[in-house]
Amino acid sequence: MNLSYWEQTTWLSDIDFAIIGSGIVGLSCALHLREKHPKSKIVVFEKGMLPSGASTKNAGFACFGSASELLEDLKSHSEDEVLQLVEQRVKGLEVLRSLLGDKIIDYKPYGGYEVFTKKDATLYKECIENVPYLNTLLKKAIFKEKEVFSIKNDLFSFKNTQKALIFNHFEGQIDTGKMMHALIKKASENDVLVLNNAEISSFLSKNGSISLIFRNFEEISVKKLFIATNGFANQILNEEIVPARAQVLITKPITNLKIKGTFHLDRGYYYFRNIGNRILLGGGRNLDFKTEETSNFGLTELIQNRLEELLSTTILPNTSFSIDQRWSGIMGVGSQKKPIIKEISPNVYCGIRLGGMGVAIGSSIGGKLASFG
Repeated sequence: MNLSYWEQTTWLSDIDFAIIGSGIVGLSCALHLREKHPKSKIVVFEKGMLPSGASTKNAGFACFGSASELLEDLKSHSEDEVLQLVEQRVKGLEVLRSLLGDKIIDYKPYGGYEVFTKKDATLYKECIENVPYLNTLLKKAIFKEKEVFSIKNDLFSFKNTQKALIFNHFEGQIDTGKMMHALIKKASENDVLVLNNAEISSFLSKNGSISLIFRNFEEISVKKLFIATNGFANQILNEEIVPARAQVLITKPITNLKIKGTFHLDRGYYYFRNIGNRILLGGGRNLDFKTEETSNFGLTELIQNRLEELLSTTILPNTSFSIDQRWSGIMGVGSQKKPIIKEISPNVYCGIRLGGMGVAIGSSIGGKLASFG
């Protein structure tokens, strides 16, 4: 498709900063760039009608890692490395909440729980025994006033699970849709152009500027490029990042639902929460890692059947329910949990590999990405 004179001159010429991806990282990057450069032209290119990937499709957990996840990380990372990851997530959540406000994103500090099945007796014992160690580690370095984890009895009538839960006092939940709507609105108010259905297939340096090659219309030239596509990054970059599909479902409203908070199960491979009087449940990619290493949206019987089985046998064992909606999102993961924030080539930068922690670190990664501008 050829651009008109009006399209070219109004939207697609004299671009100082181009950003690929209108998710949490991309829009946060744009807002930080606007603070630094009040008069520059900033354009965000998004390949979908709405932000693709996971920013509008995640479960809305304001979290930084369950006890089992942190213990698992400590097997492949040093204490300092794990503490850096946790601190980055905690501070990232603070940035997000400060940027948009708790009321706007519907932040609810209900706390988070880790649930262990009967089959997870060994993991359960390991986590319970290490609660004091984790508390000492986190309290000394990050949380100065209150211990993070405590052990609580199951008050939710789960079935086929261990009697106790590990409670995280600092975890909360947000409304993902309201968060992204607020970010898009804030970007618009700060004269950031967001262009949807604009898929960029590649880029190249040309005559001191960066040429963007689109799938559906002619290429354009920009001064600086910031790549914030996370799960789709390997489509245009050669970096150590793998797409990871996450499948999710949500029930119809349930009468007298007593479950409230965010919940982690099976080392974080499953996660659920209440949204009002509904249950949102996601996860299961550990059932078939290879198939779920994809940037294609979609659902599989294997995982969807397992999610429904967990609802009926574990989460809502004596409660009738029906499924209202199902969907999937695309994350970006790798062998290391540290995000990739760097210069790719002159005037081209990326902020990717959020490792399923986009809500927690997306805003801060966007800020760090903007520091190159």
